[in-house]
Amino acid sequence: MTIAEATGTVIYDPEGGEHVSFSREGHPIHDDVSAKVQDFVWTTISEAFEYSNSHGESIPADKSLLDFVRERVQQTKFSDEEKDLCLDACKLWGAYVGDQADRQSLKFFRLEECVDGSNFVVASTYKRILEHVAKTATKQADIHLSEPVTSIKAPHRNQSTNHQVTVTTTTGTYDFDEVVVTCPLGWLKKNTSAFSPELPPRLLQAINSISYGRLEKVYVTFPRAFWHTPTASDKDNTTKPTVFAQFLEPTYAPHPPHIEWNQECLSLAALPSPHAHPTLLFYTYGESGAEIINSISNFHPSSPEYRDTLNQTLQPFYSRLPGYDAESADCTPTAFLATQWQKDDYAGNGSYCNFQVGVVDADRDIEVLRSGDGIGPVRGLWFAGEHTAPFVALGTTTGAFWSGERVARLICEGRGLDVGGDGVRDDPLPSAGGHIHELNRTGR
Repeated sequence: MTIAEATGTVIYDPEGGEHVSFSREGHPIHDDVSAKVQDFVWTTISEAFEYSNSHGESIPADKSLLDFVRERVQQTKFSDEEKDLCLDACKLWGAYVGDQADRQSLKFFRLEECVDGSNFVVASTYKRILEHVAKTATKQADIHLSEPVTSIKAPHRNQSTNHQVTVTTTTGTYDFDEVVVTCPLGWLKKNTSAFSPELPPRLLQAINSISYGRLEKVYVTFPRAFWHTPTASDKDNTTKPTVFAQFLEPTYAPHPPHIEWNQECLSLAALPSPHAHPTLLFYTYGESGAEIINSISNFHPSSPEYRDTLNQTLQPFYSRLPGYDAESADCTPTAFLATQWQKDDYAGNGSYCNFQVGVVDADRDIEVLRSGDGIGPVRGLWFAGEHTAPFVALGTTTGAFWSGERVARLICEGRGLDVGGDGVRDDPLPSAGGHIHELNRTGR
C-alpha cells in the first residue's frame, strides 16, 4: 500500500458496489436473505479464526473448516433453505485459499488470517510497483532471463576457504557469494533434488508438508458492460451497478457431478477511469479450477476451441447477471483469457501456499521454511517468497515483499553492513490502511 501510494498506482475498493448472489436454481437471492447469509459467513469465519487460535493444540488434524461451519449452521434457527445457502456461500472460501473448504485445516486456519484493512484491487496494474522494487536491481545487477535453473550447489563454508554457491542453468554456470531462492513452493516440492548437498531433513519435511493452492482466473471481455447498463425498470439510474457476483452450487450449469462448482466474479468495469474495461474476472479454485484448466490446456488461446470451451463453462453464469439479453451483441463475449498456473512448471503448478487437513505442525513448518533451517549463514543459501512470509501475510504480495526484505537484512548483517530501518522482524504487526488482494485471491 505504501509503495502504491508513493508511485501513484491506482487502487480500487470493490466493497462500494452492488454484490449479488444467485441460488442453486440461478435466481437472485433476496437482499434480506443474502444479508443474513453473508453475515453468517463472515461471523463464522471470524469465529473459526478465534477457535483455531484458542484451541489449535486440541483440534484434530483431519478436522476441516467446513466441519466447523456445519456445526455452527446447525446451531442457528435458520430454515433448511437458508442453512443450505450458508453452507454453499461458506464453500466460496475456496476462492481465498485455492482449494475447497473441506480441505482447509481448521487446526491451522489461524495461519490464513491476514493483515487488517480493506481489500484493494490494483486498477492500474502492478507496473509501477514492480518498477519501484526492482529499481536497484535493474540499474546495478547483471540479470539473466530465460535461463531455467537446473542445480544449485551450496557446500558448507568450512569445507572451502574460497566458498562459493554455484548455480547451473540450461545455458551456463555462475558462482555467487550468496544465493536467495524465491522459487514458488510448488517448484520446490518437485525439485528438491536440484540442491546439493541435500537440504536438511527438517527443511525437506516443511517443504513437503505445506500445501500448494489451485486458484485460477478467467477473464471474459464483452463489447460493453451490459451488467452496468440501467434496465428499463430503473429509468432514474438509482440502482448501483453489479460489482461482485456469487453463484452458489448451480444446478443449471452442467458440470461433473462429483465436483464443487461454485463460482464468483468481479466486474473490472467498476475500476476507476481510465482503467475500467468491460470484463468479468472469474475466480475458480480446487477441483473445479482443475477441471476448467484441463479442458482448455491443449488449445491455443486464440483458437475457436479455447473460446467455445470457456464460453460453454461460463455462459450459464454471466447470463444470470442483470441486463443480459441473449439477442444482444453486447452480451456476446469478444475475448477470453485464463490463467493456467496448474500447467506452469515455473509457477510450481499452482498458485500459493495453503494449509490443508492432515498437516500437523504447519506453524513450525513455516518457521523452518523462513529460516531455511539455518543453512543461510553456513552455506550461503537463503529462501524467500510468500511461503516464507510472516504469519499475517502468507500467500500475499505483502508477504513476498517482507520475506525479501528480511533475507536481505540478514545477509547484510552477516557481512557487517548497517542497512538501518527497523531490523529483522519475523512477524511484523499488521499495519493500518489495508492491503492489496490482486496477487492471488479475492480477499488477499
